[in-house]
Amino acid sequence: MTVGNETTVFYRNLRWLRFVDAFGRKGSTALDYLGGLAELTGQAVASVFRKPFYTQEILHQMDETGVKSLGITNVTALFTGMVLALQTAYSLAAFGGKLFIGRVVSLSLVRELGPVLTALMVGGRVGAGITAEIGSMTVTEQVDALRAMAVSPIQRLVTPRLIAVFFMLPILTALADLLGILGGLLIAVYELSITASFYFNSIWNQLRIADIASGLGKSFFFAAEIALIGCYNGLNVKGGAAAVGVATTKTVVAASISILVSDFFLTKLFLAL
Repeated sequence: MTVGNETTVFYRNLRWLRFVDAFGRKGSTALDYLGGLAELTGQAVASVFRKPFYTQEILHQMDETGVKSLGITNVTALFTGMVLALQTAYSLAAFGGKLFIGRVVSLSLVRELGPVLTALMVGGRVGAGITAEIGSMTVTEQVDALRAMAVSPIQRLVTPRLIAVFFMLPILTALADLLGILGGLLIAVYELSITASFYFNSIWNQLRIADIASGLGKSFFFAAEIALIGCYNGLNVKGGAAAVGVATTKTVVAASISILVSDFFLTKLFLAL
């Protein structure tokens, strides 16, 4: 083998080793992140059943995460229902698609789009807010001050937010489903000349309790993901204000990906059940 060939092989092996090293580092970082998140989940769930319960803080977080998210989730659901109705009518017109508008809108919203879009909107707004708030407390050493006063940061900061999002997201999802169906009704009546009674009858004959339960069941899992990812990233901020911004962005990305990935597996689970 010539010197040139030996040099080429050496650089190929070097590039391969660098790739393996970079892949290993990223894999190790991901495993550390998942391990820390799992540990926080266990501590937060255990804190739910221990005193003190911080009831006032839970109610405050319900207002922050639930009531103040009504605007964005309702507008999203309303126009999603309207778009679904339009797409169904014009895409399936040759096959009598107008007759199925109520069924398509209701099933699509209740089983998939309602829970997922609501969780994505809440994850972007609430998850980022949780990370920014707790992250600011972390970099200004307020979290360390809680520990110095023998107050658990998990029980004081994480558990109230977890409970609040866990209860409020299913309510937001149910309202979003209702508004999405009403949005489809507006298009059906004023654009497609379908009577409201026919629209609601088609929904009543098609929609089942299992469909509603599967959609609302997903929202509980999404709520836990949003709250825990937001709190974990906030508690692990290192640096100054710039680090809080980076953690906030990481929360939005991680929460969105976890919602979409878990939605697939939850859909498979509920369909199997």
